[in-house]
Amino acid sequence: MKIGIIGSGGREHAICDTLSNSNKIKQIYCFPGNAGTAKIAKNISIDLENFNELKNFIKLNKIDLIVVGPEKPLVDGIVDFLEGHNIKVFGPNKHASQLEGSKIFTKNLCEKYNIPTAKFGIFQNINSATQFIKKTRYPLVIKADGLASGKGVYICENDIDALLAINEIFAGKFGEAENLLIEEFLNGEEMSYFIISDGKTIKKFDTAQDHKRVLEGDKGKNTGGMGAYSPSRLINKELDKKILSKIIEPTIRGLKELGTNYKGFLYAGLMIIDNEPYLIEYNVRMGDPECQTILPKLKSDLLEILLSCCNQKLNETEIEWHNKKSLCIVLCSKGYPDEFKRNVLIKDFEKLKFGTDEYSYHAGTSLTNEQIFATGGRVLNFVCLSENFFEARAKVVKLIDFLDWDSGFYRKDIGYRVIDK
Repeated sequence: MKIGIIGSGGREHAICDTLSNSNKIKQIYCFPGNAGTAKIAKNISIDLENFNELKNFIKLNKIDLIVVGPEKPLVDGIVDFLEGHNIKVFGPNKHASQLEGSKIFTKNLCEKYNIPTAKFGIFQNINSATQFIKKTRYPLVIKADGLASGKGVYICENDIDALLAINEIFAGKFGEAENLLIEEFLNGEEMSYFIISDGKTIKKFDTAQDHKRVLEGDKGKNTGGMGAYSPSRLINKELDKKILSKIIEPTIRGLKELGTNYKGFLYAGLMIIDNEPYLIEYNVRMGDPECQTILPKLKSDLLEILLSCCNQKLNETEIEWHNKKSLCIVLCSKGYPDEFKRNVLIKDFEKLKFGTDEYSYHAGTSLTNEQIFATGGRVLNFVCLSENFFEARAKVVKLIDFLDWDSGFYRKDIGYRVIDK
């Protein structure tokens, strides 16, 4: 089979690497890919907003399955377009992708189907939002309505924080904003919960804990993710049942009543308070870096799982996992998530020696004349599977320190809740 993967980050490299283990695949294309995918696939530079150009390439090269990694093409309707041209594609359609594309859509769904979530208000302009914060208690959470690459969320402790958030969102920091949400602050611990669905059957796809803040101790600005570990320390049988019955199943049922089925990965960002789950947000794809953390644990053939979803036969497919802990640390460009230098050479990457259950996935990289250059804020992901999180983190840190890339930095405390306490 020939497979195409849309995206250029660490998530897409992890998907590409995992799929490459299938003996049924003879060629993988990545649109546009990165320096890591270039080693195992053909990187194709193409305008992802030009669906016709992509469709023509797929048809010309007789690609059998397209896997969509990032959220924007999904929200823009790439699945509907490709399926309309009889191209098999894994991912939710445009209607279902509103779960991530519009936080207001999701909040209204929660309200209608009694899905536990934070109390919220929707505001269309600076004046109405400003008037509201004068009458509320802190801390509170302010969110941009649309896509924001995991960064459009502000936890505000006072009027100064809140006014900054309101003004930045309506000034277009995360794209044109017609609305923002102001939510109550839920005081608990976050967890990432993943499922996969073919429109009829739902199957769990593991759990993780992401570290969004740029500084150690979960301080500083929000990022796209500085690292993660899997499984979450919070998951247990009782909580698992509550998440499925109170959050996932009502969501899928609600979408069906709106006239659409959900096909693809679904990522629920949850707040856990006294073993009760509350929905923070949905993502309509695998998380990043959670994907890089989870996929090395997968024992089953990923291709078989994706095809079973496209053919609505997920109920016939077993998903098996290695019983190990996984931890991922993201190596970032100095200055991230603010200004950072691009096209910086990463020397000696090929000298790294990976042991059993040790992995690296490229994110913001490119390959020029067989040399690897950092082109993004999040550059490389290092992952290790082990019997315990302490050993996994120690091995990852050893790899990063051996690389000794002086233009980068990383958080040394990833997984501190399960290691240091």
